[in-house]
Amino acid sequence: MSALRAGAGQSLTGTFIKTPHPIIAEMLGGAGLDFGVVDAEHAPFDRASLDMMLMAGRAGGLPLLVRIPDGTPSFIMSTLDMGADGIVVPRVDSAADARAIVASARFEGGRRGLSNSPRYASYGKLSPAEAARHGDAAIVMCQIESAGGLAEVEEIAATPGVDGLFIGRADLSQALGVSDIRSPEVTEACKRIVAAALRHGKIAAIFLPSVEEREAFAALGVTWFIINSDQGLMKSAAAKLQGK
Repeated sequence: MSALRAGAGQSLTGTFIKTPHPIIAEMLGGAGLDFGVVDAEHAPFDRASLDMMLMAGRAGGLPLLVRIPDGTPSFIMSTLDMGADGIVVPRVDSAADARAIVASARFEGGRRGLSNSPRYASYGKLSPAEAARHGDAAIVMCQIESAGGLAEVEEIAATPGVDGLFIGRADLSQALGVSDIRSPEVTEACKRIVAAALRHGKIAAIFLPSVEEREAFAALGVTWFIINSDQGLMKSAAAKLQGK
């Protein structure tokens, strides 16, 4: 079972990883984080650099999800074959999108191609049946960040095989026609997303730029927190050296 799935009911803390170098994943593995999210949507990761990051995450003991650029079946299957502990899929606008994502990510009831030779199956150490069970333990997280996704949030949360909903406040604010991610409209949308996740027994996750808002969202029922990023943490630490 995935370490993340085993801790799905607990409060977990991670960060985005935007620098395509395996040392970052290796180093963060010793920092006490529960997980990291390699941001292949907004950072320059290709298949080769993702492979190195996922290898380094395993070496450093850091579970890694990958925020993939889109929900194409080939990218989902390739990412999971390389050993990602899960995927975060942006722009999930409907229950139909969610069903298609799950089908690409799952062996049982899905259409993920089975081979026990990649990293996720320990390079052939697992039998095909064991590989399928192990692969199906990967986390599937749907990012809700559009008017369509918000309109169908209950149906997305109810989709079998979806493990959680990730709130993208920046794009959500744009979809709602406001510029502030802390506006009342965005806050109400966040509450709606969290409530939908909890009603269907799914993980509620959110990105926060800092720890200041964590308590407020924890009170709503959010349990997975992606706080800042490797780049942001490095920049803030460097600024503190000069008292900024």
